[in-house]
Parts: sequence; C-alpha cells; structure tokens
Amino acid sequence: MVDAMERPAARKGEVIFALATGTGRAAIAIMRASGAGAQEVLASLCGGRLPKPRHASLRALHHEGDHLDDAMVLWLPGPRSYTGEDGFELHLHAGPAVINRVAMALTTLGARPAEPGEFTRRAVQAGRLDLLQAEAIADLVEAESQSQRQQALAQADGALSRLYEGWSERLKTLLAHQEALIDFPDEDLPEAVELALSRTLNDLRSALKAHLSDKRGEIVRRGLTVVIAGAPNVGKSSLLNHLAGYDAAIVTHRAGTTRDVIAIDWLFQGVRLRLVDTAGLRETEDEIEAEGIRRAMFHVEHADLVLHVVAGMAEMPLRPDAMMVSNKVDLYPALDNTLGLSVQTGEGMEGFEQALGARIKALTAGVGAPLTRARHRAGIEEALLYLDQAHEALWPEVRGEALRLAMRALGRLTGQVDVDSLLDVIFGQFCIGK
Repeated sequence: MVDAMERPAARKGEVIFALATGTGRAAIAIMRASGAGAQEVLASLCGGRLPKPRHASLRALHHEGDHLDDAMVLWLPGPRSYTGEDGFELHLHAGPAVINRVAMALTTLGARPAEPGEFTRRAVQAGRLDLLQAEAIADLVEAESQSQRQQALAQADGALSRLYEGWSERLKTLLAHQEALIDFPDEDLPEAVELALSRTLNDLRSALKAHLSDKRGEIVRRGLTVVIAGAPNVGKSSLLNHLAGYDAAIVTHRAGTTRDVIAIDWLFQGVRLRLVDTAGLRETEDEIEAEGIRRAMFHVEHADLVLHVVAGMAEMPLRPDAMMVSNKVDLYPALDNTLGLSVQTGEGMEGFEQALGARIKALTAGVGAPLTRARHRAGIEEALLYLDQAHEALWPEVRGEALRLAMRALGRLTGQVDVDSLLDVIFGQFCIGK
C-alpha cells in the first residue's frame, strides 16, 4: 500500500518514513522516520509520552482511536541522529496489516514515504557524511563477502575521504606557494619556495598515479573474475564442478563438450568470485565451437585471474600472469612450473586451493584506501590531468589555474563542490529505507 501512494517532490526537512527491514516473513519490522515535525508525529502515536532520547521503550501506538501495535520506540532527536534531523524508529510486529496500518497513520499525520536513499542523502546535506561515506553505506548494504564488508566499513569510517582530503590540503599549500610566486614576482623569494612547489607537485602526481594503478577496491566491490581455460578435455569443467561443490557444468570424455561460457558465483576464503568455465581452445571448423572459443579468449583477456589447465602436454601460458595447473596427475606427470593435481582422485587439491587463496589475496588484500567506483577513478584521472598540466605549464598563472581545477576535481569526490549535481545519480541507486 505504501508503494502505491503518490509521492510528492522531495522537500528538505519534511517528515519522511520508510521500512528499514525486508518485506519477507519475519518477527519484527523497523519503520524509521526523519524530518522537522518528527517529534509531533511520534507524540501523536504515543499519546503524548515520548521515550527518553536514544533509549528503547515499549509503547502502545494509537491513531484516531485505533490501537495500531505495541512497539519498541526509539526517539532520536537531532543533530545527534543519522540524518542530523529529528527522527524516530518503530520496532513493530512484522505482519503486513500492522505495517500498512502504521504507514497509513504516518501519512495521515503529515509524513510521506521516503525516496530511494533519501535518509542518507539528508545525512550528506547535513554534513553527517560525505559522498564517499554515503557510497560506502550502499556498498555495506549490498556486501556479500567478508572482503566487501571490511572494505565498505573502512570507507564508511572515512578512510578514502581522509586520503583525498589529505591530498586537497597539500594542494592548498601548493596553491598558496604558487600564488606567492605570482603576487611577488619581483621580490627575492627564497629559491626553496619554487623547489618545494615542484617537489610537492611531483609527489602528488606520483601518489595519484599509484592510486589509479591499484585496482583492489574495484575488484573486491564487484567480485573477482576467475577464468578456467585450456585445451579440450583437460578437466576444466571437472575443476569448476569440484570448486563449486555441485555439477554446474556437463562433464564427458568427449572433447569439446563445453561450447559456451558457464559462470557461477562462489565465496572463497571471504572473497566473492565469479568462476567462469570456457570452451576448449583448439583449431576447429565447427561454427558453434569456434564462437565458443572466441568467447573463451574474450574472457581470458578480461579476467582478473586465469587458471590455465593442462594435462600431459606443455603449453605456453595464455597470459604471463596465468596460474598454470597440471590436471590428471594420476595419469600424467605434472609439468614443470605448474601446480599438479587430480580432480578425479583429489590428489593435490589442498595445495592448489592454498595457492589459489594466495593469488586471490595478492589481488584483493593490502594496506591503504583503494578507490572502489568508476566515479572515483574518473575524478582522480581528472585531478591528475590538471596536475600534469600544472607540471608542464610555462606561465605561473596557468599553473595556478590548473592547481585550482585539480582541487575542484578532488572536492567533487567527497561532495565539497558541485554536490547537488551528483545527489540524484548517487542516491537513486539506494534502497528505500536507507
């Protein structure tokens, strides 16, 4: 019933509400609300008796003489709230009739259903979060693996924000030195000012380039793509089935059984993987098989990690960074510089999984605050472009303008500038109750 209500355009400060828990069968449902006037709405439901701030209290909820529910109520006055506004939570019994009746009561009292991401949007507008932290909240809600959870928590805690703000502070100092050189061209400013400016500029350029080359954050957020490739009948599909724990792919003794890409999602040592089985690589005149091989090579080219499986015959790695695996060691000796195993007998599988875990850890783990989204990458690339222009500028005024534009690019990442132009795009991807 709530979703069917006509929703007016968002107006900052008005009371909004949404279900913060799922709609499936459950014991408890949490309805949250926020905005100027939330105190009056809650007081009306509770018969004028508000709970102590930030203390859960059992209340009988009534509206127009109707007993709605007996609920645990939290009164969350601003600015010490998620949105920075007055707000409250109602921990209701989760029956659809209860939820819909409470929603109707809230609407009658002047509140309206929230838009996707509107609670977090208000938190950003109130300065409780920046854009990077808000995006991390969305990632935390969507996290499926331990690595995704840990990364989102670190970003929500401000790890990436602090990195970018640190660069912005260094740019401010850099720009101050540049302005001094512009404003006092005839003064005997110490040569150290120009040297420090040049050194700091180069250090910043190096830091941004290193940040762009680190793809760990993006890999963790979307999941690691691991492609199993090799010649026909070397046991690629058998390896996929073993790792998946069920028969995801058809396995026969006939070469070329797999003709299309088979992909499954897999959680391995706390990391979300996309495990891809591909057609056997060989020369063929079969049109369908040839298309499967073309698709296999496409996935090999774009994979984060390639497991190149061989059996008895030495082959050149499909990629320099491919993990070479000798299968069927119960029939053929393992080749040099490969991991030997037999999917059929289980020999070597424990060592293989340990080696696979080490490779995945190298691709996803580490220190620092990696970027996680295409928006972050585009912003850092833009800032680096302006820093490169500043480095190459012959005129101090041109260099100063390039530095200002670089600061602006960094500021857009956290929402310090041009925030309104980004809000609709970012928060439109959120769930309703967040």
